[in-house]
Amino acid sequence: MKKSIIVSIAFLVMLALPFSACKKGLDYKPKYGLNSETVYNDPDNYIHVLAKIYGSFVLTGNQGPAGQPDITGFDEGSSGLVRVLWNLQELTTDEAVCGWNDAGIPELHNMTWSSDNVWVKYMYYRIYFTIPMCNEFIRESSDSKLDERGFNEDTKNKIKAYRNEARFVRALTYYYLIDLFGGGPFITEEDEAGAFNPEYGSRTQIFDYVESELLSIEGDMTNARQNQYGRADKAAVQTLLARLYLNAQVYTGQARYGDVVANCEKVINSGYSLESSYKNLFLADNNKSNEIIFPINADGRNTQTYGCTSYLIHASIGGKMTTGDFGVVDAWAGLRTTKNLVNLFTDTLDGRYLFFKKGQDVEIDTISVFTDGYAVAKYKNITSTGAIGSDPTKKYVDTDFPMFRLADVYLMYAEAVLRGGGGNLGTAIGYVNSLRERAFGNASNNVGSIDLNFILDERARELHWEATRRTDLIRYGKFTDGSYLWPFKGGAVNGQGVGSFLNIFPIPNSDINANPNLSQNPGY
Repeated sequence: MKKSIIVSIAFLVMLALPFSACKKGLDYKPKYGLNSETVYNDPDNYIHVLAKIYGSFVLTGNQGPAGQPDITGFDEGSSGLVRVLWNLQELTTDEAVCGWNDAGIPELHNMTWSSDNVWVKYMYYRIYFTIPMCNEFIRESSDSKLDERGFNEDTKNKIKAYRNEARFVRALTYYYLIDLFGGGPFITEEDEAGAFNPEYGSRTQIFDYVESELLSIEGDMTNARQNQYGRADKAAVQTLLARLYLNAQVYTGQARYGDVVANCEKVINSGYSLESSYKNLFLADNNKSNEIIFPINADGRNTQTYGCTSYLIHASIGGKMTTGDFGVVDAWAGLRTTKNLVNLFTDTLDGRYLFFKKGQDVEIDTISVFTDGYAVAKYKNITSTGAIGSDPTKKYVDTDFPMFRLADVYLMYAEAVLRGGGGNLGTAIGYVNSLRERAFGNASNNVGSIDLNFILDERARELHWEATRRTDLIRYGKFTDGSYLWPFKGGAVNGQGVGSFLNIFPIPNSDINANPNLSQNPGY
């Protein structure tokens, strides 16, 4: 069993009750089975509530894998944040297709989603499940509340550290809001808890808020690699700042590439290091890696879910693939990739070339046919020593999802240098070559120069299926543009350009109708 914050979540079964996504107006106060004052009067309970906050990224309710959902009105098994984020970031791009005809899936491939698309709703309501929970914890762990409760100084300092982590999770969740939706209801711990109509926060307004929150907590966060596994440290804050600044021109119209370089340098010098084997980053014992800066924890016994990496592993198996090779028993036969990603690998000796090709056709004529498109054998429920994950049924996996890792920081640094953010070009090339040396096992495929298009392609080779592709394509102006096509982009077999309004998703109609302070994103 992994010793991580996720194990503490079991306590919250008696605390948290579902959040309804189908109300007339949203209640922005988390519901508790016990009086919240009773919960927070006991200093030992704070870590359990923090665990529930972290767990909101991987779990869907209080009875894994399903049965007591956080969000009602939907299929709980499909509603986990990582699974939904992954679908919006990958199935809308050249990196992935899914053969299922589940509601909303074809619309992601075809880029014809609407404000009623179920995956859009899942993500939006996941965001607004996590943010109020963070707000409540931050409010209840304020200095004044801790003083009122008479906690000693050591206890108060410990809870203040938890509070900073909750602020990080809230900032990360708001980051996904501005990336995916542009803006939305803006609520903090200063707002009165309960049912009300929040004011709309614009993309720039929430960008500024996320930035200010991260800068405020950065100095007080636990130093890199010194926190309990699965919890954010100082490097996680700096990595999120780097991502925020890398996309600042898209989000606010103002480039911040110098800030990308500065934060990447902090992370690179903080003690994280590259994993020696690329494949090990996506196995059931990837919690041992010194490269993963912020994981979303998975545990086959303690965090049973149909989302997160359980989804990525099961749904990637079909055709002539053998479930035993992946440490599971079920093949869901859904996810594959397009030839665009395959063609970025000019040398199959690249260790990141993890495609399953036997019985598969690189061309996709029919998305619903699993053998159309190469499968991706990247995530496995098997350890680096060949052992199968801890769940004896082999249904739920131990493989953590690498939300942030050092390789991404190397590539962000290189891109920011090329975009005029300062730094050193030779250093940037060195970082890129360190990734290529790992991929090829030697320096035979090192490069002497880099440009922006190379970096975009290298990001796909290194980070494919890690929920970054949509954001990358938008930053490069290629997500909706007709100059770059992939199979079924815009609903055409060979791809076609679509309206630029699709660079952000719509706010669900249910929230627009419930809150007069909101208006729909342009084009929807």
